[in-house]
Amino acid sequence: MKKAKLNLLILTLAAALPAAGCKNKAAEALNKLEKDRFLVKTEKVAVRNLQEYILLTGSVKALEEATLYPRISGKLLRNVLKEGDPVKKDETVALVERDEPGVVYEPAPVPSTLSGVVGRVYLDSGANVTPQTPVALVVNQSQVRVAVDVPEKYIGKVFRDQAAVIKVDAFPDRNFRGKVYRVSPVVDARSRNTVVEVLVDNTEARLKSGMFAEVRLITASRGAALSVPAGAVVSQDDGDFVFVPADGGLAARKPVKTGIRTSEFTQVSGLKEGSDVITFGLYGLKEGSKIKVQN
Repeated sequence: MKKAKLNLLILTLAAALPAAGCKNKAAEALNKLEKDRFLVKTEKVAVRNLQEYILLTGSVKALEEATLYPRISGKLLRNVLKEGDPVKKDETVALVERDEPGVVYEPAPVPSTLSGVVGRVYLDSGANVTPQTPVALVVNQSQVRVAVDVPEKYIGKVFRDQAAVIKVDAFPDRNFRGKVYRVSPVVDARSRNTVVEVLVDNTEARLKSGMFAEVRLITASRGAALSVPAGAVVSQDDGDFVFVPADGGLAARKPVKTGIRTSEFTQVSGLKEGSDVITFGLYGLKEGSKIKVQN
């Protein structure tokens, strides 16, 4: 029994040795680094197409929607059209039979008030209806509108015909292009938001009324813009600057002028394409600090 426990102890120690060796090597490499030398990472200055935008969420709605009601009370004789069927304005969608004992009437049509497709059929044949009973929903989805609430502080950046990019969960790899076509003239006093609607072409009928949508209102765009990762730019009272590796393993501070800013990149001037900028290890870094670039 004692021999078995001894063998188990030996195996446990043997298994622990490689892990301990790895930790020791990492600690040894860290100890070799001078205490006043910063470990940094760099990336290249590159030309990119940049877009500055406001990111919002909203709901897709058909350009035109109409709920159809019968003109008389009675029973729903039958639905002439079903969901998804195309329909023209004034075409009959359903027929209602007037429910009056001893009297025979011609079935009363329920006509569509616009051209589009039947989006919903609410009732089955035989259901009692009145002029207040919705029978069907007709939608025109050749174009759709996406309504978003824009915070008050961004209103000055929103205008009619402004470009927008729409994404929906159903097509995560597809961008739908649209334009702002309506900006509410008032700000809601409680939410401090303004309603903005974006019009999107939907000839392929991929966007459906009721879908959740992510909307990017493009406030500025620049093609072939010299840019760096957003985290490389440091802003202080005396202006914006970046740190670059210099001769002798030192950090050099380079002033830059910035333009379009996105969540990933910032447009800059004052640097050369292909040069290196420090993107990691900036905390505490100063002009002339010793650095080691980590691959």
